[in-house]
Order: sequence, then C-alpha cells, then structure tokens
Amino acid sequence: MKKHLIDGNKVIINKETFEQRVDPQEFAVNDVFALDVFVSSGEGKTKETDLRCTIYKRALDRSYNLKIKQSRQFFNDVLDRYPSFCFSLNSFEDAINARIGIKECLEHELLVPYPVLTEKAGTFVAQFKFTVMITKGKTTALTGLPVDENQFKSEFSIKDEKILELLAVIR
Repeated sequence: MKKHLIDGNKVIINKETFEQRVDPQEFAVNDVFALDVFVSSGEGKTKETDLRCTIYKRALDRSYNLKIKQSRQFFNDVLDRYPSFCFSLNSFEDAINARIGIKECLEHELLVPYPVLTEKAGTFVAQFKFTVMITKGKTTALTGLPVDENQFKSEFSIKDEKILELLAVIR
C-alpha cells in the first residue's frame, strides 16, 4: 500500500490466470498489505450481481468537467471528504444529489464501484479486509475485526509460510 491509497501495485492473487499474472513478491520489513479475504458457502465462483452498488472510490487517474450542477456539487463533496478512500452513498445527507451525481460520475468513469458479489441461490458470500504491516520482530494487524475460523470449513489450505504468518496476525 502507499500513503492515501488503498490499492497498491504489489498483489498476491489467489489463482493466476492468463489475463491475471503478477510477479513474485518479496516480503520486507515495513511493508504494508491490505488483505482481501472472500469466503463463500458455495463453490467460491462469485459473479457480479444486478443489485445496486452503494460503495465507491474515486478513480484518481480520471478527470472530467461534469455538466449537471448537482453532479459537480456531489463530486466536490467526494473530493473534500473522501479524496482517495472508499465511501458509501449512505454517508451523504442529500440522497437525491448523490444519486444524480453518482450516475454522471459513473458515466464518465470518475468513480469505481465495489460491486455486490453473489453465487448460486441459497449461498452466502462475505468479504473481510485487513491491513497488516510487517515489522522487525512480527507482523502486526493495523485494522480489521477478528474472524472466528471455526465458522468456516474448507478443503483447501495455504502452504506458503509468509502468507501463513500474515494470516496468523488477523486471527
């Protein structure tokens, strides 16, 4: 991670595909990682759903002069309150301006949505996010809530010692 950014260039992906390839990573002291853990009661093959997204983040590399006054007001509010972090539509007092603003901002790719993921009917999908830092003597969890592993069962396991060390911190 970098200062004021929740997404960095270094990534560890669960399953490498032809489209998604990453370079091997070295873990070093003072590295900070955001761990996104997705769990599912189904097969683990999630897909985006048509449910309305309410969590967004700003696309830092995009700019556009919005045409609608309410959209400009909404986007300026986003810039003031959430310059580079995620936000929820529920955090805005004027819901009508927020809806108008979101529509135009998404049309011009000024915001990136965090879509709602689902699987087959009757299954559950959950995401847990943690921020961890590798310090000289240990790995420290900076954010996140404890997760009761007894609630989850899997036929898969992690064998990489460094990743196991990172996961031990969030337990």
